[in-house]
Amino acid sequence: MISADPQVASAHVHRLRQLLLWASIAGISGTAVELLLLGHTEGWQQLLPVALLGLALAAFAWHLLRPTPAAAAALQTVMWLCVISGGVGVGLHYQGNAAFELEMYPEMAGLELFRETMTGATPVLAPGTMVLLGLVGLAYAFVSTRLIRPFHASEVEK
Repeated sequence: MISADPQVASAHVHRLRQLLLWASIAGISGTAVELLLLGHTEGWQQLLPVALLGLALAAFAWHLLRPTPAAAAALQTVMWLCVISGGVGVGLHYQGNAAFELEMYPEMAGLELFRETMTGATPVLAPGTMVLLGLVGLAYAFVSTRLIRPFHASEVEK
């Protein structure tokens, strides 16, 4: 519950911003290192998420060092690109696994194909991490904008 006291509410928002910031930076850094260690670097489709994660760290650094509207817009744009990239990645991983299964067993279909595709060599849901990181980054960017109007005691739950 958010306090009716504006100073207390402001302190809560500040703590939330810090949590979102460091969760984003830790998640982006860890995912980038993991992708590099896994050799997720064959071709532009595999390099794109690695590059986006590097760009995301740069956008966070820019926003932290110079919190201007341009930096906030850049951060939001990169976070949306991470969300989109993750969705596309899930589709690409699924298609790759399905193609492999159909090459091995052309008669496979339906639920069996779905199950084998989802549990194939390429982790289908792993790119969802990019979606999650993008959404956490967007939450930070949203909370960080100056567009948020101050809390009013009449709007706070009692």
